[in-house]
Amino acid sequence: MNNTSQGSRTYLFSIVLVAVIGGLLFGYDTAVISGAEKGLQAFFVGAQDFVYTDSLHGISSSSALIGCIIGSAISGLCATRLGRKKSLILAGILFFLSALGSYCPEFLFFEHGTPSFSLLVAFNLYRVLGGIGVGLASAICPMYIAEIAPSSIRGTLVSWNQFAIIFGQLVVYFVNLVILGDHIAPVVQQISENVYQIMNPDASAWCTTVGWRYMFVSEAVPAGLFALLVCFVPETPRYLAMVGKDEQALGVLSRINGSEKAAEILHEIKNTAAVKTEKLFTYGTLVIFVGIMLSVFQQIVGINAVLYFAPRIFASCGFDNPMLFTVFMGVVNILFTLVAIFTVEKLGRKPLLISGSLGMAFGALGFALVNWAGLNPLFAAAFIMVYSASFMFSWGPICWVLISEIFPNTIRGAAVAIAVAFQWIANFAVSSSFVPMYNMEITPGDGFGHVFVYGLYGFFCIVAAIFVWRLVPETKGKTLEDMTRLWKKA
Repeated sequence: MNNTSQGSRTYLFSIVLVAVIGGLLFGYDTAVISGAEKGLQAFFVGAQDFVYTDSLHGISSSSALIGCIIGSAISGLCATRLGRKKSLILAGILFFLSALGSYCPEFLFFEHGTPSFSLLVAFNLYRVLGGIGVGLASAICPMYIAEIAPSSIRGTLVSWNQFAIIFGQLVVYFVNLVILGDHIAPVVQQISENVYQIMNPDASAWCTTVGWRYMFVSEAVPAGLFALLVCFVPETPRYLAMVGKDEQALGVLSRINGSEKAAEILHEIKNTAAVKTEKLFTYGTLVIFVGIMLSVFQQIVGINAVLYFAPRIFASCGFDNPMLFTVFMGVVNILFTLVAIFTVEKLGRKPLLISGSLGMAFGALGFALVNWAGLNPLFAAAFIMVYSASFMFSWGPICWVLISEIFPNTIRGAAVAIAVAFQWIANFAVSSSFVPMYNMEITPGDGFGHVFVYGLYGFFCIVAAIFVWRLVPETKGKTLEDMTRLWKKA
């Protein structure tokens, strides 16, 4: 039905489609580094005024995550002061500026093509700028969808945001593959303490000078489109009701749910949102703790070490075309994200999280075992696929669903901001430490780091399953207003 009395699903889905482009940009911006990081490393290894170490490379590869921490931390303030819609427009503009700045960090101040420490700082500042956009989008896109969607399909629609994130990663994997073409990625090795050398300088010259730039600037197209399209979607009815714009809220609700149901929903929103200045811990510390730990566990299980550094991991397994394996992994991720979308309202949130945690533990520990025993690298690739696929039908989408819906209306903006900020802090810790840990050796060439890091991730996966089983409530079928009653009882 597409009329006023019954509500329009076409209208709802068109709004959600625009909102999930923010998720696509989230995935695109965070995964673009997977193809660009080797060229970036080779470029800055050529600097004369400083030594570009593995640790500096880990930080530079993850610098966008500093912006993500900032963006998510201010997302509650932006969502409350600017509204959900204007905050998403701001995120789109930041994505666009970051893409251009990362492409040419020399703009105005530095000599083009000459690496230096100052240029590295400028590059990282542009990546931080994009990260602020990611942080805003990561918190506000699922919040926007959750506040627009009817409760019966809210989990499914919020899960589409995770699908868009993974689709954005697949798109950028493919774009990076196309940009790379027949060119050879640089191979950088540490020769001695503080001495790094490009092992194939002639063959990889194109990637070292311009290839990584093209990868970063490719984001400008979807970023500009997102900023434009968000201008045409409505503000969420829950935000409109909380700022006293009841007629506008009723209008949006009527177009989505039908006029009769809209009045009922607005009445419930007004009842739970009557006190707009409730303190963060009004509903106790448990709800905040659960939200924070959902975010932390989503990251410390180590998934972004795979998503950001997939080509490096597959190359270390001995594969000649690691980018091709990376694209294949992206396809697998898409398929298993669809599993979550079509089962989250049937199976519930907790069963998916627990089964996904155990699947990830199997994949991570299996990868560690293969590296320890020196088995065929195809086994390593298979375990990485199992690990990644298990995340995609569980912690990937379901964590965002729970964070968007688990908090009561009157503290949602601030609580989501805190939870997502902790998520990005954990993400930065994992991503910036991955390269140094993965390259650790007790004796030359023993691959100790490969075993250690995925053994650690496997342990955290098991702890995550126990946490969900013991502390996370099931929210399937509950309205956002039910969250107020749920946590008051707790």
